[in-house]
Amino acid sequence: MQTEIFEVAGMTSEKCIETITRALTGIAGVGDLNVSLLRGEVAVQFDEKRAVKPQLESALVNAGYTVRVAQSAEAGKGSCCGGCCG
Repeated sequence: MQTEIFEVAGMTSEKCIETITRALTGIAGVGDLNVSLLRGEVAVQFDEKRAVKPQLESALVNAGYTVRVAQSAEAGKGSCCGGCCG
């Protein structure tokens, strides 16, 4: 499992949390997620064999939010990007 943290602009209420949760949990391979209105971040744990970062970002954008990848929690784990070569 890989974890990505997205900076998400436009989240203002519990309804936003529900919308984002629904958008991301509809993607195969998404596990735990944590939406923080205070920090303006969404942390998503996912199976990188079943889902990819652009797919997650696209789901957030399609839900109506402006998104940027803040960081990868897996970065620096033995590869150049923390992704495919583990």
